[in-house]
Amino acid sequence: MSDWERSSTARVVPPARPRKLAKVPFVELADGRLQGVVSSGSDIERVYVSSIEAGTYAFACSTNNNRPCGGARGSFCNHIRALVTEAVLQYGAQRVARSLKVETADGEATAQTLTAAMTATRPPLDEAKAAAAVFSRFLRHLAYLELAPVTAPLPEMQWFPPSRAVA
Repeated sequence: MSDWERSSTARVVPPARPRKLAKVPFVELADGRLQGVVSSGSDIERVYVSSIEAGTYAFACSTNNNRPCGGARGSFCNHIRALVTEAVLQYGAQRVARSLKVETADGEATAQTLTAAMTATRPPLDEAKAAAAVFSRFLRHLAYLELAPVTAPLPEMQWFPPSRAVA
């Protein structure tokens, strides 16, 4: 394999534990937030875009059409709780705690202890709308599922500069 081919691949961190994608199909730690897409429990065609800001734990939850979540009235809704649970499965509790700057009272962090520590601070509702960007990234990830599996580099990903080989 040439240097160019080795440098055009990205290292993928495997999930901490396998998770099911039906309830929370997309979760990421990005832009100083835990954010993702959560399926509605009542309508199969509706999804919610939820996020928690690191440090302040300001939260937002709305549909993909920017309608506010009815359960997010002053505290975390079920969508945000599901997002935290799936993030712990995907990234591990310690990494989620570090990213969100959560300190738990006891030694071992879990999704429940992280959620309890954040809700104890009475976090505010986040007025900044990051839902469009998060939902757009989710749709972009879905588009990759439609591609046939190949080992050749994807042309649209070649804008990354070839700086060094990935080990």
